[in-house]
Amino acid sequence: MTQTTDHTHDANATSWVESASGHADFPVQNLPIGVFSHGESAPRGGMAIGDMVLDLPGIAMMLEDPAEDAALTANAPVLNALFAGGRAPIKALREAVFALLTDESKRTGVEPHLYPAAECTMHVPFLIHDYTDFYTGIHHAVNIGSLFRPDNPLLPNYKHVPIGYHGRSSSIRVSGTDVKRPAGQQKPVEDGGNPEFGPSKRLDYELEMAIWIGQGNDLGDPIPVGEAEEHIAGISILNDWSARDIQAWEYQPLGPFLAKNFASTISPWIVTMDALAPFRTAQPVRAEGDPQPLPYLQHDTSAAAFGITMEVLLTTPKMRAEGAEPFRLSKGPMTAMYWTAAQLIAHHSVGGCNMQPGDLLGTGTLTSGEEGGEGSLIELTEGGKKTINLPNGEERKFLEDGDEIIMRAYAEKDGFARIGMGDCRATITG
Repeated sequence: MTQTTDHTHDANATSWVESASGHADFPVQNLPIGVFSHGESAPRGGMAIGDMVLDLPGIAMMLEDPAEDAALTANAPVLNALFAGGRAPIKALREAVFALLTDESKRTGVEPHLYPAAECTMHVPFLIHDYTDFYTGIHHAVNIGSLFRPDNPLLPNYKHVPIGYHGRSSSIRVSGTDVKRPAGQQKPVEDGGNPEFGPSKRLDYELEMAIWIGQGNDLGDPIPVGEAEEHIAGISILNDWSARDIQAWEYQPLGPFLAKNFASTISPWIVTMDALAPFRTAQPVRAEGDPQPLPYLQHDTSAAAFGITMEVLLTTPKMRAEGAEPFRLSKGPMTAMYWTAAQLIAHHSVGGCNMQPGDLLGTGTLTSGEEGGEGSLIELTEGGKKTINLPNGEERKFLEDGDEIIMRAYAEKDGFARIGMGDCRATITG
């Protein structure tokens, strides 16, 4: 399926849903899919349109197959079955809903199936069988490596193989769910000393994007890199929380464990590959002297990246009490990925691993490489050496109880309507 634009991307297209006009995230050109509930109703599939949520099963009978079948399949508490059929049914569903929402004559029939988003509860959109977090942000990798290996920040394998670790899917929660500060062993103050145990003192966020798997593959049947994008359901925002003091003590020799397994937060809406078509862009050219990928990772990268801007903001209890606006900590592009989404999928499956609908792949922390584009506090504070001064006089090195982290992401390009991912937010509790 080629990445081409069509009438659903027309910047002049408008919806009779009033709040969709000029909406920063959810104009009619977006139509992301998620799982919602309203009142006492069961969770089911919906689409975001402006400040409203459209009940997909509710409007199914107004559609024709394959869109009708897709909308009926969305009548479930998770969307695994909907996306398991590949991208063609999703494309048909998006086009059919676009037609309903731009046709005033359909308003009377559709409007009863629209609910104010503020009245809806959002849910994790998939039953997540597996979660793999990659390490594709090369500027982040250099920054972190420099804290421990100033003369050689990148390990020898970094530019040859996509690095990742198997995360904990059971603790992934949807935006708006509080995160309890984890406890664990922390590195001894002096070499040879005994570790401390207690609540993490160096709690951090990681600004990432989530790549969701739609159609899977059979065990032992790798996904070729040229076909990998057909297996992507869409993307969301991901915050892979990190307890840096616990991580520093446990990560050798097998990598993150308790420092990462206590919580990860996702934004609730899946922005589909079709909605992102206008915002595809070239993968950044590798630096001179960098090795070329091995053959199984080589593909056309002229439109393999996503022109998405990401940002992370902080509010403290004092800021909220004073009615202050969130303070932006950093901002940067998703193109900070050293490896493409297709390369991640091809590498993940090359040994025969069977990817399943609803599997989550994290990009890893995406740092821009420029000042103000750091994707984590450990980078912003240079490992806790520097202090972040907030406008109200408060200071932070790492997160304190009551702090709320808000992540946002959006795509914009001349000639097209801006689309966004919505918020990915959570508050730290003691």
